[in-house]
Amino acid sequence: MTDTGTADTTGSSGFTHFDAQGNAVMVDVSAKDTTSRTATAAGRVLMALETLERIRAGGFKKGDVLTVAQLAGIMGAKRTPDLIPLCHPLALSSVKVNLSLSPEDNAVEIEATCKITGQTGVEMEALTAVSVAALTVYDMCKAVDKEMVIDAIRLLHKAGGKSGEFRAVNSGATSTKQTSGAQS
Repeated sequence: MTDTGTADTTGSSGFTHFDAQGNAVMVDVSAKDTTSRTATAAGRVLMALETLERIRAGGFKKGDVLTVAQLAGIMGAKRTPDLIPLCHPLALSSVKVNLSLSPEDNAVEIEATCKITGQTGVEMEALTAVSVAALTVYDMCKAVDKEMVIDAIRLLHKAGGKSGEFRAVNSGATSTKQTSGAQS
């Protein structure tokens, strides 16, 4: 592996985490402007109605499922570079993780928003927060429902930085990219 210090964003692949020779690199963000950046991600855990009702009633020996998953999601966002090899360690300004019960879908809905003033975005931190929160829901409930499905983890919104704003066209798993010309 060579250490080129910068990623080839103009190469044939267009991927930012590879240099011109195809080696994996951490993107050099030193020349980027420091801007306010936010990202919001979402996902859900589908489960049996009985499992959802048990969460609502607080019927799990491990504790309050939603509170534990919320804390796990926050911790996950903070540990993103330990899990995703080429992510920069970031001093996050804010991490908010919200979980809610959706009886009409037999699901726990999860949404996470991360904020920073920095030189790189926080999309991976928001996605990691949702993923870890969902895994925690699964872990806490697996004794009564092994058929739960972690589903629809996706980026809903990001703002800040050179690429501007992204907002998912819809909140479903099949969202497509929509960008604006705004630069932050």
